[in-house]
Amino acid sequence: MKRKSFDKIVTFVGFGLSVFLLVAAGLLNWGAGFASDAVSSQLEAQQITIPAETANKNEPADVTAFFQENGDKVMSTGKQAQMYADHYLGFHLSGMPTYAAASGASRAAAGALASNPKDPALQADAAAKAGMVDTVFKGTMLRGTLLTAYAFGTLGSIAGIAALVSLGGAAFMLLLSILGLLHIRRTPEDATI
Repeated sequence: MKRKSFDKIVTFVGFGLSVFLLVAAGLLNWGAGFASDAVSSQLEAQQITIPAETANKNEPADVTAFFQENGDKVMSTGKQAQMYADHYLGFHLSGMPTYAAASGASRAAAGALASNPKDPALQADAAAKAGMVDTVFKGTMLRGTLLTAYAFGTLGSIAGIAALVSLGGAAFMLLLSILGLLHIRRTPEDATI
């Protein structure tokens, strides 16, 4: 095979790869921006104010510092959602039964109440256990939703990094392709591989 033909093929592939990486960088950047905007707008719409402390006296110093720095701010980032979900909601939910346990206890209390509906102690017990189910369910769902926002925001951050890497790769391949064009001009017509 003639060297010039081989160099033309490699240079053409290099230009094609440059275009592919440039398109990938654009799409990844769009995805990163979409994820960041979606997480921010959805969290801000909920108007969840981050407390200045979690009430957990055994938490690490970095968690305490985070809540002090972000206290009284409206949640707007995936990291804030993760910290609130894991260290505020998670701490408070850790002292409660699981949803399955609370639900089972509530059903048992409702069954006992059904056998004697006028008993005030059974009424109070059934109401307290139904309230616990409600609290655990809402807290667990909010925690799960916030952690999903954190995951989505993290994927957006990864897409942003990948966009920069793709852009750098596109620039590097474009440079190599231009050098390949210059090399083709200097290659003798009769050179072979």
